[in-house]
Amino acid sequence: MPITISLIVPVLDDRQAASDLVGQLPDDPTVELVIADGGPDPAVKALATHHPAVRVVRAPRGRGAQLDAGAAAATGAWLWFVHADSRLPSGWRGVFATAPAVAGGGWFRFALDSPAWQARLLEQLVAWRVRVFRLAYGDQGLFVRREVFARLGGFGNLPLMEDVAFMRRLVRDSPVFEAPLPLVTSARRWERDGWLRRSTHNLALLTLYGLGVSPALLARWYG
Repeated sequence: MPITISLIVPVLDDRQAASDLVGQLPDDPTVELVIADGGPDPAVKALATHHPAVRVVRAPRGRGAQLDAGAAAATGAWLWFVHADSRLPSGWRGVFATAPAVAGGGWFRFALDSPAWQARLLEQLVAWRVRVFRLAYGDQGLFVRREVFARLGGFGNLPLMEDVAFMRRLVRDSPVFEAPLPLVTSARRWERDGWLRRSTHNLALLTLYGLGVSPALLARWYG
């Protein structure tokens, strides 16, 4: 049975998150998980030994390079790019089964795993950004048809802002849609750095990128 959905997950020193994501895989022969390891980490590579639906590929370190390496190894008709610390929503396979025929790709709703009121406010602000600017980030589980991804040339060797650059091209190229399900991602960076500080930092990076600052320089600032 051919693979319909390829989950592509870039990891770097994040073996526990990768293992947790593997545990969320359904028993479905049409779904595969491709882990693009920028380590490499022997513990991550071992995940493929015990899970036939999991493939681990060695990738150059860097978000764009890892995502492209994972896509090159994937065989699904849909390529779904997911962060390792995300939790897959119940019923997610139905999103791809019922996707509009004209849609080239899309994303899930942004959600955080924190009960803090700041998390709810951030979710609302992200929903506004997506609605107004049609700009979803990688933590929303970007997905794209294989042929569209190939036509757009993939993410490119960008160490940061690879999701922004790709989404701009995708929205110009094809009809897109937002899945009605939330993809819950970890709030650990906001909790560690402070909600206002992390959000301001991210907005500053996006602004600087829009002004022409190189992703390589921004990646060093991002840390």
